[in-house]
Amino acid sequence: MSHIGGRSASALGGPRRAVLWTAAGAALLGLLIAMEIVSRRYGEPGPMSTLARGLFLAPKPGPLYGGLALMMVVLTWRQRFVAAGAALGIDLVFVLVRWAAGVRPSDGHGFGNGALWVMLGCGVFAVTRRTGADRVLLLKGVGLGLLLAAGRKTGDTWLLITSKARPAVLDQYVATADHALGNPSWRMGRAVRATDPFGPHLLHLVYAQLAVAAIVVALYQLRNVAAEGRFPRHHLVRTFLVIGLLGPAVYMIFPVVGPVFAYGPGASGTGGVEWAVANLWPHTPPPVGSPHPVPYDGITPRNCMPSLHTAWATAIFIHTRAAPRALRYAGTFWLVATLSATLGFGYHYGADLIAGVVFALTIETALRSLDRGWDRAGVRLVVYGTAVFAALLVSYRWLPEEMAARPWLFGPLLLLALISVVSGYVRTTRQWERPTAPAPRPESQLEPV
Repeated sequence: MSHIGGRSASALGGPRRAVLWTAAGAALLGLLIAMEIVSRRYGEPGPMSTLARGLFLAPKPGPLYGGLALMMVVLTWRQRFVAAGAALGIDLVFVLVRWAAGVRPSDGHGFGNGALWVMLGCGVFAVTRRTGADRVLLLKGVGLGLLLAAGRKTGDTWLLITSKARPAVLDQYVATADHALGNPSWRMGRAVRATDPFGPHLLHLVYAQLAVAAIVVALYQLRNVAAEGRFPRHHLVRTFLVIGLLGPAVYMIFPVVGPVFAYGPGASGTGGVEWAVANLWPHTPPPVGSPHPVPYDGITPRNCMPSLHTAWATAIFIHTRAAPRALRYAGTFWLVATLSATLGFGYHYGADLIAGVVFALTIETALRSLDRGWDRAGVRLVVYGTAVFAALLVSYRWLPEEMAARPWLFGPLLLLALISVVSGYVRTTRQWERPTAPAPRPESQLEPV
């Protein structure tokens, strides 16, 4: 029916969307407050206090200028130049004051105050000087930029919580299950070392600048926001933030530190030896034994299962498929290089990567379904992707010895599970993008010739 109780169905969409956004905002605020309390319990500042301290103190390296760039998609070109100039000028003043006080910037600390001040200033300007749709658009831009900055702080807090709350790790289970895949981290680790120094330097650059790649793709997707006066229904930033919000919750369920920490010297080359099960990575694959939880330090994040770097790189790849050729090639390169880096540096097991791809595709499907309206295909794929992800975690935890003993069976099964989710995503999105023919009108409604 086109009308319900005298009001059109489309008219009802506005209030419903407003209620949805209000609920999401309240839930996010509650999460930030809870993480602030937990962080304080462990003696560290939480995401809200860290962001607030960034107004005056030297901020930690983070995407503050990336958040400013995203906010500026709602501004005109003249306003963008003014905002960027103001941010740089404020930063220069802060740096000079710190320099005069004897504080020298190090490791990127000390830059970003200006970006934060400009974003907050634009928020105040929107409330006091803008009205109607212009105010809403500018507030959305400010919210997007601040959400990106807060997301980084929230991620850091999540990692701290995983290292403190989960003293034992499950690396032996994943390493044993990884025998079904042929121990890809050990193989790729030796391959990367063989390409030293060029290979490791290139992969380190790609791995460390994943957020920069995401911002570039997001800026392309949001390039017409100021001209059109609205954001697109779905874009990369949303997927990135949801992946970063939900992923660490799985870390708490399945804490894993990674091959270079559990079976090697740690990322620094020395720090993790005393906590490692054995110093085997990458030359000697771990033996198949009876896996059990092992204690690890209270500093290293348990951030392997699933691989969120893989999930984020998969999201970048997906969102560049409709972009120009150069951006499509860049998205493909970033995905391949990220997969190579996560394995080649010993940060992840092969099982982590499979879980990360399934995780990303399931979230992407859910977000797209939320925007376009849920249909049978979307619901089916989200349920299936969730079931496959849960089955992967259960098999890694409860069947690792069987998987290692029968790699000829479980290796193909793991790959088939991954392929089935990828195939389902491609088939479903193509179905969504296929134009639908208008339904023929009944003869009684046809106009006379």
